[in-house]
Parts: sequence; structure tokens; C-alpha cells
Amino acid sequence: MEHRPQLPWYRRLHWQVIAAMLLGIGIGLTPSGDFFAEKVGWVGGLFMRLLRMIILPLVITSIVSGVASAGSGRTVGRMFGKTLGYYLISSLLAALTGLLLFNLINPGRGYPVVDTGAEPPTLATPDSFVDLLNTIVPANFFEAASAGDMLMVIFFCIVFGAAVTTLPEGPRTKITSLVGALFQAMMALTTNIIKLLPIGVFGLMLTTVAETGLLSFGNLAQYVMALGSGLAIHFLITLPLLLYFFARVSPWKHAMNMKEPLLVAFSTSSSAATLPVTLKTVREKVGVSDRVSSFTLPMGATVNMDGTAVMECVGALFIAQALGADIGLSTQIVVVLTALLASIGAAAVPSAGLVVIFIILGAIGIGDNPQAMLIVAAMLSIDRPLDMARTAVNVYSDSCAAAVVGHWEGEEGIDQEIRG
Repeated sequence: MEHRPQLPWYRRLHWQVIAAMLLGIGIGLTPSGDFFAEKVGWVGGLFMRLLRMIILPLVITSIVSGVASAGSGRTVGRMFGKTLGYYLISSLLAALTGLLLFNLINPGRGYPVVDTGAEPPTLATPDSFVDLLNTIVPANFFEAASAGDMLMVIFFCIVFGAAVTTLPEGPRTKITSLVGALFQAMMALTTNIIKLLPIGVFGLMLTTVAETGLLSFGNLAQYVMALGSGLAIHFLITLPLLLYFFARVSPWKHAMNMKEPLLVAFSTSSSAATLPVTLKTVREKVGVSDRVSSFTLPMGATVNMDGTAVMECVGALFIAQALGADIGLSTQIVVVLTALLASIGAAAVPSAGLVVIFIILGAIGIGDNPQAMLIVAAMLSIDRPLDMARTAVNVYSDSCAAAVVGHWEGEEGIDQEIRG
């Protein structure tokens, strides 16, 4: 949990990132910027390698742990189906919202990439529905994992986790305990790597500014506009509509009852850190039973990342457009599908959503493009406030899911009044 009010301001991660960004920009703009970029810019590349290092084990343990921990039995299976159904609907709508805002704003058009003389990248997209299925279903899981075919890895993890829920209690408990412990270890490793973010941002911003100057910040402002608008639409329009039509409760009352968890989510940028507050509030103020809230909310903190789905869709298309790639309908379909699945694998820790964007870049064939890495670096430098907003959207969607599933389970008294 990164939010610790007792720390002095200069030891808090977001202020350190801001300072590192300004320092990198300042040095990069000096006449010796190229010299410093050559000597110390490598630390940014090393940081990006650390981020990519954790993607595969983080995604595997996160998805398997989240799906397998659903339990077994007819009642749990029914509730699992309802909860997962809602999460898929809300995440798909979030990704489509990101797609809409990207096409309206086109933030990557005219991005000042360094001219290397290379042709714009050709994106890897399926030619037919059968080809799309073949990019999802692996013939060999280990080969897919070794090659970094994350769509195949995610698909296998989902069906494997679902299979675990059908096992007898003994082997099921052993597997969920082991995978859960591995997931906690990966969460700890991810958190420690994220703490190196100021160093990585310094090196990456130094390299970016030394090569392109400040020209890219106009496009970054458009990226912020597209992503911020997408998050606002999903938070203020899409989720309230889902809440009203599926649960028949007042979105205003629900939002007022959820004030405290939303503030904690916004300040910590961590769905996991907010989970205890969310559980308490959904039970005591929203009025959802322990049976439903203790099932839907922990599952949501693991696999339901609506704000992350918006960011992954906007961010991946922004990078592809900045590189001059031809973004057709098939590419956008792949990006939406991958954003939907990849958001399931986004760990509930600060800035982890931006780590998972490598999954989408890999799915469309630009995961190893060095220019793409520099653009990701620029996105990292401005990600803190966006991450805070994404987390609030993630937590709000989880609370809406609890209310909706509670209504579907026949519970009454949900958000009947503003409680405190």
C-alpha cells in the first residue's frame, strides 16, 4: 500500500515521480542532454525490462487465484456466473468507451517519434474469426508463455482456474492456497519494482526529451483528454445506468454511500488496499449481505478493472497511432478483446495497469518496438493522477457489481437511503 500519510511529502512515490520527471526534462533540454542520455539513459530501459519481467507470472497467478478462489457448489457456481457476467459486461463497455474516445480525439496523430528511416510497423491482426480464435486458444501453453502470446496465456489461466473450482475440496484447497501464496509473492515483487518508478521515469524522460524535445507533450495532453473523458463517461454514465437497470437502485444514493471507499481508492491507487474499506461500506451503507459482498468484492479487486480496460484500449491505440501504424477495424477489435482479457490480469497495485499494456502491444505486434517503449515512458511520467482516477472507477464498478448481484440474489434494502 503506497499511501502512507505519516511519510513526509518528499518520500511519497507520486512526488518522487514528479521530481524525477522534471529533472529528466531539465537535463534533457540542456546542450549536454544527448551526452547524459547516452550515459545514464540505460536505467530507463532496465526499468522497462523489470516491468516486462513480471508480466507473465503476475498475470498467471492473478487470474488463476481470482477464478479458482470462487469455490464450488451449485450456489457458489450460480453467484460466480452472475458476478463474472456483470464484470464482463462492464469491462467490455469500458473498453468500447475507450475505443470511442480514441477515435474522436486521435491523440497519437502527429506524435514526434524519432526518424530512424524504418517503415511504420505493420500490426499483427487476424484476417478472420477463425484466425481470431486461433490467437486465443493455445496449442501448447508453455510454448505460448515462452513466446509471450499473452492472449493464449490468459485464456488458459481462465479455463484452468474454472476447472479448479470443480475439484473436490482437498485438491482444490491445495491448489488455491499455493497459487494464492504465489500471487501474494508476485504482488510484493510488483510493489517493490513500482517503487523504482522515479529512477525509471528519470532515465526514460531524459532519453525522450533529449531525442524529441517537448513536442510530444501536446499529444500527451490529448491522450490525457481521451483517457480522462473515457473514465468520466464510464463512471458518471455507464456504471450508473447498469446500476439502475440491473439493480433498480438510485445511482445517486449508491454514490453517496460509497464516498469513503472512493476517496481511499483515489488516494492510494490500489484496489487491494481499498478492499477492507469497500467491504465494510458495502455491507453497512449499501446494504449488501456478507454472503454476496465477501464473494463479489474480493473477486472484483482481482479480475474487474474497468478503469484499466479504458486505459489499455486508449493507450495501446495511442502508441500504435504515434508510430504511424495503420489502425483498421480488425486492429481495434483485437485491442478491445485484449483489453477486456488483459484487464482481468491487472494486479490491484499502483500503476500495474500500465504494466499490463505490454500485453496488448504484444498482441498487435509492437511489444518489442523501441520507439513504443519511449512512448510508454512518457505515459508513465504522467500516469499518477490517471492511475488514481482509474482505481476509483475500478472500485466503484466492484461496488456496483455487489449491488447488482445482491439484487439478482433476491436481497432487499440495497441503497434504500443515504447512510451516513
